[in-house]
Amino acid sequence: MSQLLSTIPLSSLTGVGAKVAEKLTKIGLNSVQDLLFHLPSRYEDRTRIYPIAQLHTGLWAAIQGQVMTTDVSFGRRKMLTVKVSDGNGTLTLRFFNFTAAMKNNFTAGKTVHAYGEIKRGNYGFEIVHPDYKFHVSENKPASEATLTPVYPTTEGLRQITLRNLTEQALELLAKSAVKELLPAGLYDHQTTLGEALHTIHRPPPSIDLEQFDQGQHPAQLRLIIEELLAQNLSMLAVRSQGQQDLAQALPVSQNLKPKLLAQLPFSPTKAQDRVVREVEQDLQKNHPMMRLVQGDVGSGKTLVAALAGLGALEKGHQVALMAPTELLAEQHALNFTQWLEPLGIQVGWLAGKLKGKAKQTALEKIANGKMQMVVGTHALFQDQVHFSHLALVIIDEQHRFGVRQRMELAEKGDKSDVLVMTATPIPRSLALAQYGDMDVSILDEKPPGRKPIRTAIVSTERMAEVVGHLQKAIAEGRQCYWVCPLVGESEVSDLTAAEERFKHLRAALGEGVVGLVHGQMPPAEKDAAMKAFQNGETQILVATTVIEVGVDVPKATIMVIERAEIFGLAQLHQLRGRVGRGSEASTCLLLYQSPLSESGTKRLTVMRETNDGFRIAETDLEMRGAGDLIGTAQSGVPRFRIAYMESQAHLMQIAQTDARKLLNDDPDLTSTRGQAARVLLWLMEQDQAIRLISVG
Repeated sequence: MSQLLSTIPLSSLTGVGAKVAEKLTKIGLNSVQDLLFHLPSRYEDRTRIYPIAQLHTGLWAAIQGQVMTTDVSFGRRKMLTVKVSDGNGTLTLRFFNFTAAMKNNFTAGKTVHAYGEIKRGNYGFEIVHPDYKFHVSENKPASEATLTPVYPTTEGLRQITLRNLTEQALELLAKSAVKELLPAGLYDHQTTLGEALHTIHRPPPSIDLEQFDQGQHPAQLRLIIEELLAQNLSMLAVRSQGQQDLAQALPVSQNLKPKLLAQLPFSPTKAQDRVVREVEQDLQKNHPMMRLVQGDVGSGKTLVAALAGLGALEKGHQVALMAPTELLAEQHALNFTQWLEPLGIQVGWLAGKLKGKAKQTALEKIANGKMQMVVGTHALFQDQVHFSHLALVIIDEQHRFGVRQRMELAEKGDKSDVLVMTATPIPRSLALAQYGDMDVSILDEKPPGRKPIRTAIVSTERMAEVVGHLQKAIAEGRQCYWVCPLVGESEVSDLTAAEERFKHLRAALGEGVVGLVHGQMPPAEKDAAMKAFQNGETQILVATTVIEVGVDVPKATIMVIERAEIFGLAQLHQLRGRVGRGSEASTCLLLYQSPLSESGTKRLTVMRETNDGFRIAETDLEMRGAGDLIGTAQSGVPRFRIAYMESQAHLMQIAQTDARKLLNDDPDLTSTRGQAARVLLWLMEQDQAIRLISVG
């Protein structure tokens, strides 16, 4: 595609004034190129003219006939009705918003072509507010030549406007010099970029709709592979750049590691041993490590993090671990203190709530290197924090960081090694998309002694029975989480509020037994409620999903999730993982409200059948799609404009293989194919990667 198309503003197209331009900008459309990549969300088949006699309710159809009568009625609303006949039947076109000019256009005998949803009215079939146009020839039907695209839009921006503008953009595309960016034979029935865009915006009536609906048409594949290739090139460019940086090689700990393992009351799992070896191999190299440790809830990532840091600590360097919440950071600090201080390593922590002299002391100890193992929240990476020699950065549960953020964190030290840990199991295709710049290790084994969590599906109608069972469990010294989806009563929802459930359980079980925590509480109150539960001062903790990433409470063996059918699978799995942290058998109750939808039934059934986070993640991907599963806006996962990872994951591998070959053969992208790849990166808005690739 000629780069010229990115410089042609939409204001130069016919029909784009100041108001339309403002609305186009609202949905990210500023140039002709933007418009060409603003793809239809669905299509309408207006190519077939239906005989009125063959219509049925609920059908979206195009009809054509002659105007018989026009009438304006004044009831509750002013209304224009137009009766149309095709010789076999009659149909009414109904308009509530109309002008005098519109009414006058519908003169008797005129041929009108109309499209819309067929409904049953008082006087037969009708279409309310159809799309319509008049046709001069009575003999030849005014059917559309292609399927009609329906575009994502905003209030006040009509489909007809977007179609007219896209038509102009396609004409400009046909006149421009389009570079071929892909090698021939990459996939079956390969097409050119220009042909692909034209087909997607204006599919012919003969197109294989089933193939098109599944995203498997050659025109779609062309754009999908280009987008995935650009994304992989960008990721690999970042990775390649990182590997060119020099970093101090860290040897495997010979002294601290045996001592730490000797004082543990258990032995690491085979998976933990394997992942630690992979990390140690990275740390011995003379370029910075970028590794992701992905493990299911309860797979022992904290110990891996501790063992990973021993090589750096033994050399007298610093290690920083960042956690997403102050409470979790505090728990990590306690764990590391227990493990490392007997070995002579000073552990400290830094968080937003640390004030005054305590904060100043912590900052001084970090700056002079006396505090070797530093645990904290985002506060670790504020400008006022200076490390003496930060060798390793560990990021816990922070899948909200994208590629550039991970690079910036490493800059806090002198090209520090980076280890990212997540307890959110991610299907391989999404892991490639999100962490293509990193090596991935998987903890696929739970520590011995952990018992599988028994999961049951229970109707909210049995609420009294559930509360009765809780009473017995509390008497036995057990603790329980009770998760609700909302904080307070909502006018638009009948979901049970956390505050209301707290009052109900407190009344049933007694004062001092039940605690409450939710996201709208002041941090100090929230921490106090969590601490009280952690210390066993309260036996039941009513909470919203703020406990999804939380502290370990070994005596918490019951998890009740109210209105479980409205939660996503990944979230349900994370919540369930809050129990089963000790040696006692644990239970998760999924409370649902009848009637259950098909998808709700499927989600809850999967939860009951398996504790395997990776299987759950795959099912979640199938059901909800990549964007919903991870939450792309917060996660650093790229927002694909064209690709759908849930159905096209196999294409990610094709794109990654091609990207690796391209960069291996031509690391500076100076060849003919390399230059085309630079255009592709720019085209797919991944051009920030170009600055990481030397000009050559």
